[in-house]
Amino acid sequence: MKIAFVIQRYGSEILGGSEYHCRLIAERLAERHDVEVLTTCARDYITWNNDYPEGTDRVRGVTVRRFANARARDIDAFNRYSDWIFNHAHTREDELQWLEQQGPWCPALVEYLERHQPAYDALIFFTYLYAPTVIGLAVAPEKSILVPTAHDEPAIHLGIYREMFALPAAIAYNTEVERQFLTGEFAIRAVAEETVGCGVDLPQQSHERGRPAPDDPAPAAEGDAPPPAEAARGRWPAQSRGAAFRGRHKIHSPFALYGGRIEKGKGCEELVEYFSTYHNGGGDLTLALMGVKLMPLPEEPYIRFAGLLSERERLQALEAASVVIVPSPFESLSLLALEAFAVGTPVLANARSEVLVDHCLRSNAGLFYADRDEFVECLTLLAMDDRLRAQMGRNGRAYVREHYRWDLIMGKYEKMMAAVRGR
Repeated sequence: MKIAFVIQRYGSEILGGSEYHCRLIAERLAERHDVEVLTTCARDYITWNNDYPEGTDRVRGVTVRRFANARARDIDAFNRYSDWIFNHAHTREDELQWLEQQGPWCPALVEYLERHQPAYDALIFFTYLYAPTVIGLAVAPEKSILVPTAHDEPAIHLGIYREMFALPAAIAYNTEVERQFLTGEFAIRAVAEETVGCGVDLPQQSHERGRPAPDDPAPAAEGDAPPPAEAARGRWPAQSRGAAFRGRHKIHSPFALYGGRIEKGKGCEELVEYFSTYHNGGGDLTLALMGVKLMPLPEEPYIRFAGLLSERERLQALEAASVVIVPSPFESLSLLALEAFAVGTPVLANARSEVLVDHCLRSNAGLFYADRDEFVECLTLLAMDDRLRAQMGRNGRAYVREHYRWDLIMGKYEKMMAAVRGR
């Protein structure tokens, strides 16, 4: 089959979010099908500036067609318009103006899709929110699959989305929580619906946390070893998992980890505040943050910014952490949580996200907090109880193995594409 993915931005440098999710699916479908990605030239989702060159590219074995955006986003003007439209009566034309201001606004992408859609057997749209999906879905809805990556937020209640969710022939939900929300909110007319999610690789390791497997990499160099006091307490064995990450970033004590966009909207401002309370109360974990920094971080010795890491380094960081914290109140899946489960690291999640709470309850591999006090108590418990972390680690790996293996995920996509092609 020939398949086109439509996504607002795409690149190997874009880690996390629906763009990363899309890339993982596209790369695996490309092993069996003729896959192309139709996207914009944007790398930055704040401005949608045309950072990538226009034209055809190859990214990790997948053909990528990039189209230049017609305008950049004025984020301050857009935020003011959003405040107005979410709180006042308005027309459909007002919503279309909001959609254009939000961006990415890329008429060239839609024009290409209109001309060339007959050549594709299936069109897979990632993320309900942006103009390429809202406008592109109307081009050939009978062969379109929508991966909404949706949660309850002000924008989703605009009328343009009621129209949009009635269009696709198939919908691939990330979780049952997302599915229940969307089917309760919209008149879904898809002929095929499936809770799919995303696959997660399970490292080929069977050892428990803190105990090296026979094929573990050699221990870090002597200069990267933990302080003797830490080694004596057994808090960081010299040959523990993630030693390479610890040595590279000179983190010589147990730490909690966050990964993704470092911004207020992802709960990071609250995370830093809550973690400071934990530290000031005697907590001995360090907080490490990896990803793109879009907000200032306090210059405190217990907060470390690891930067944007490669996929291999991200895996090492997830393995090295005592706890992975997922502070976002809005998630449709949370690959960060699933990747932590896959490497046997327990999760501490924001209870305001129904998806995260559902993952924790179903997996028994994480705790969740509703306020500052619960954050401190949960993090303290996880930091101190080695047996609890080990059991949660085993639970998390079993949860991923049962629900998020790649063979299960790709089988669901093949089934949905067959249903769409059959029409």
